[in-house]
Amino acid sequence: MRLHCTRALRARCYRLVNRSRKARGALLGLLLTASALAEEPAQTHGRLDVKAFRAVEGPSSGPAVYYHVLGDAPDGAVLQGRYLPGMETVTMGVEVPGELRQRGRYLRWRWRVLAFPDGGDECRAGRGDSAASVIVAFKSGLKWYILKYVWSPVSPLGATCDRKRTLLLTRDTIVLERGGAKGTWLTERVDVRQAYRDHFADGDPDARVPDLAGIAVMTDGDQTHSESSAEWTDFELLP
Repeated sequence: MRLHCTRALRARCYRLVNRSRKARGALLGLLLTASALAEEPAQTHGRLDVKAFRAVEGPSSGPAVYYHVLGDAPDGAVLQGRYLPGMETVTMGVEVPGELRQRGRYLRWRWRVLAFPDGGDECRAGRGDSAASVIVAFKSGLKWYILKYVWSPVSPLGATCDRKRTLLLTRDTIVLERGGAKGTWLTERVDVRQAYRDHFADGDPDARVPDLAGIAVMTDGDQTHSESSAEWTDFELLP
């Protein structure tokens, strides 16, 4: 099963996915909306199955999609991505089921890096590659709010970088992990509703948080022209 744009939107999607990297946060939101849901359930009691993730940016099928589900992993299915120089960047995403869009507060997952992009630094223009990203997308009306959590080779830990503010898109990139040993699994737990308030509502505890629309992952090395590889598993949205 694969996600695809409808026939009416196909030409538009083709133009969108060929725009510059600066537009990628907006593309994620637009393509999540245009994508069809997989027939199998994407969640069970708040869990987001990595087998339900589909290409939402870049090539949508064939060997150009450089992600694979490892179903024989000891602790369950794992989504593995391996970017090689010269490939077009692909983002994999899943739509958040309706019952979790306002109920989900904490996002938990496990990830590990297999290869860091050489000198990738989300805080430096022209070197914005990270070994692994987890992208959280909120939607209010026509506007998208994107929190991009990255595992960077060298960016300052805890930094907020690559901010973007436009009429239809607001995006922050947060350095959640920096460097470390390859192949080491780490568990993350992020209060995404509080993060929205901190980044997009000046910390106002009473600010309304829009619907949580989608979760996506990415590994790439297109700006540094280097290999990048990571794995993700155990996504879960908790109240």
